[in-house]
Amino acid sequence: MTTSSNVDRALLADGSVVALRELGPADAEALLALHLGLPPDDRYLRFFSAAPRHLDEFVARLTSPEEPLHVVIGAFASDALVGAASYVPLDDDTAEVALVVAHDRQSHGVGTLLLEHLVSLARRRGVRRFRADVLTVNSKMLRVFADLGLVWTSTADNGEVRIDLGLDSGERYLEAVADREQAADVASLRAVLKPTSVVVVGAGRKRSSVGNAVLHNLVSGGYTGAVYAVNPHTDQVLGVASYRSVADVPQAPDLAVVCVPAEAVPQVAEDCGRRGVKALVVVTSGVAPDRLLDVVRRYGMRLVGPNCVGASATDPGVRMNATFMDGRLAAGEVGVVTQSGGVAIAVVERLRALGLGTTELVSTGDKYDVSGNDLLLWWERDEATKAVALYLESFGNPRKFSRLARRVARRKPVLAVRAASSEAGQRAAASHTASTATPAVTRDALFRQAGVTAVDGVGELVEVLAALHATPLPAGDRVAVLSNAGGLGVLAADACVHRGLAVAELGPDTAEALRALLPGTASAHNPVDTTAAVDERTFGRCLDVVAADPGVDAVIAVTVPTAVGDPAGGVHRTAKPVLAVRADQDEAVSLTSDGIARYADPASAAAVLAALVQRGRWLRRAEPELAELPGVDLAEARAVIAGQQGWLSPDRVVRLLAAFGLPVLGGVVVRDVESAVAAQRSFDVPVALKAVAEDLLHKSSGGGVLLDLAGDDAVTYGFESLRDRFGDRLTGVFVQPMARRGRELLVGVVTDPQFGPLVVTGLGGVDTDLLDDRAAALAPLAEADLDDLLHGFRAAPKVFRDHDETAVRDVLRRVSHLAESLPEVAELDLNPLVLVDDRVIAVDARVRVAPAEPVDPFLRKLRDARRTP
Repeated sequence: MTTSSNVDRALLADGSVVALRELGPADAEALLALHLGLPPDDRYLRFFSAAPRHLDEFVARLTSPEEPLHVVIGAFASDALVGAASYVPLDDDTAEVALVVAHDRQSHGVGTLLLEHLVSLARRRGVRRFRADVLTVNSKMLRVFADLGLVWTSTADNGEVRIDLGLDSGERYLEAVADREQAADVASLRAVLKPTSVVVVGAGRKRSSVGNAVLHNLVSGGYTGAVYAVNPHTDQVLGVASYRSVADVPQAPDLAVVCVPAEAVPQVAEDCGRRGVKALVVVTSGVAPDRLLDVVRRYGMRLVGPNCVGASATDPGVRMNATFMDGRLAAGEVGVVTQSGGVAIAVVERLRALGLGTTELVSTGDKYDVSGNDLLLWWERDEATKAVALYLESFGNPRKFSRLARRVARRKPVLAVRAASSEAGQRAAASHTASTATPAVTRDALFRQAGVTAVDGVGELVEVLAALHATPLPAGDRVAVLSNAGGLGVLAADACVHRGLAVAELGPDTAEALRALLPGTASAHNPVDTTAAVDERTFGRCLDVVAADPGVDAVIAVTVPTAVGDPAGGVHRTAKPVLAVRADQDEAVSLTSDGIARYADPASAAAVLAALVQRGRWLRRAEPELAELPGVDLAEARAVIAGQQGWLSPDRVVRLLAAFGLPVLGGVVVRDVESAVAAQRSFDVPVALKAVAEDLLHKSSGGGVLLDLAGDDAVTYGFESLRDRFGDRLTGVFVQPMARRGRELLVGVVTDPQFGPLVVTGLGGVDTDLLDDRAAALAPLAEADLDDLLHGFRAAPKVFRDHDETAVRDVLRRVSHLAESLPEVAELDLNPLVLVDDRVIAVDARVRVAPAEPVDPFLRKLRDARRTP
């Protein structure tokens, strides 16, 4: 029987929670009862007979350990089996699929969820196609297959329909799964963010207690639902009726906010589950996960926390402040989710100072269940939420996060505060590529590709939000600086260049119009210095002139009051984005009366404008499309790595790369001098000898490479010198023909168990470690990701000024496909990848293979803190 560690919790369409796991012999009785409990009509649709014979034998075969190829997954509501999906193999890659759902649980999404999990399991076990025979009158089952999102065909014959389902999870299927997950998640989170009733468990009478603070905020904030308190020592707290336990509360609350000591939390959760509470917010810290999660699972509750500030919603129909933050929450348009309570408080306070606020705020704390992914699903189609702010210290499922964030970011800005950016936790890595893949590099690649605007700190977060509040996105990166103080204008221009923005070249018509408005001592070139003497009307007219220049995408207007004038009032909206700088203001950022973001420092304005440019550029990127690659032999590639572990031998590396159509310089591994000499003669060109020795990864720096050897004597001497140098460690010598010299690049892959494969590019050869100049992106790579990799390292402009990038682009596509197709490839280095004219060839390559547990990052299931960091 499958152990509880293999149980997944997932949401149904109505937001309720079921547990899913493979069934075994111990489940045969429950599975038989499920079938026998079907009404006659359902039984007829399932078995083509209202009274199927030998049902007990059928169930026994499905769950028998003697039939290991028969697979059945069950869905449990509490402890009751409410549905099962099974498959039985028909041949090597095709299986017959069947589904049964208890009659009273149909139309709740049980069948679709079971099929999704069965598809995922089947794919991991080599099944590529499902087949099912369905009665033509079974419209429900036909609709389930049609709505699943997989490519399918149907053939009708004599009252039956044969369904053939391809199990390749293409974009259409993943979108269908994501849509179902979004609907289910929103339904489940209503108990957290739109509850009709709340109970505060541990509502103390002292104002200094956390429970009292939560209850006070609920009452004073004008929560529209019913409020209850649990405190066994009093019959009321803050005028709210108090009860000895949750069991005594007159109605089953949607939400319980738990503020009791850590050791009491599991029992309180048990009481809540029995009473029918749908969700918990556990404020208490120091709660061990096992007992609490067992209770949450058993009763199908959602859980925020523990160790959190709480949750809030400012919707006028809810007005729920179930936090212990000080002061009333301001309503606004920003959805906030943070693992840190301190960050939550700081964001709320700074938004309030700007006159902005939140739609919902969720402090996930230790994140045992509800996570950032859940909140992204909640906010994706929420019209009231115009921007999303995240503070995430860890990612439970980064690949799903990437997909969700990309969907949300297409609709509204998603901002994230970088956390844990130091490389102190960098793992020891043997290859050049792996040494690049620090947690910060991988996280930043994730954010960049998903369209998440990453910021450094709460201050920068709020500064960007202030601009996004009402500023349109720039069409490009060309910036004009307009200032009444020349020095500040120069600082603003310098800051723009530092942030990767272009200081626009103003057209002659613009310069002429400015000279007509300004005194002779003014500068009509960018940055424009109006001089201190201009009034606000003239400054405003100059702003219009500059913004109208077709070579300008955005304007930074810098003003400072002087004894002869203050032109700040002339800063106004134009058809193009305008950010203001007011050098004498006390606040880091403020909003003008017409909503223009105004900063105290030109550097801040430049950083914010760069973030807006980055978002605009990302929105203009084409949606990811994975093209078919010719010349790929996946079966050969899998055969090469089958049974292998550790660093592959050079000849296997060549075979593996060739199977993916990668241009690799061939060679042969020899074990004696005679074979080395014969190999050089067969190549009929000078050769390189490379030592194959234990613990020798970087051959050049380790003295394991000899170049330009021609003739029997040179090869003999070279082989013997390597044997003398490495002694018993030498297991062979790799003989390769010398390649043409050219620009040397690095292309590599390192696979993270959570994030998946990270592709790295940069300068190769001896420059690799000397300059540490690399770019990174997570596979699979879209065309825009290829652009980032080709142009993202500092030396790229010079490299591709002299060489065509087409061949390198193709290498990146194929390396990405290799990394996605073979999760066993833990590290790969093509170094150097020699670029000659418009051709490339991998002169040296290393591949490390490690066992990889197949995972489906897009499978619908809830987070489990005991299995996910």
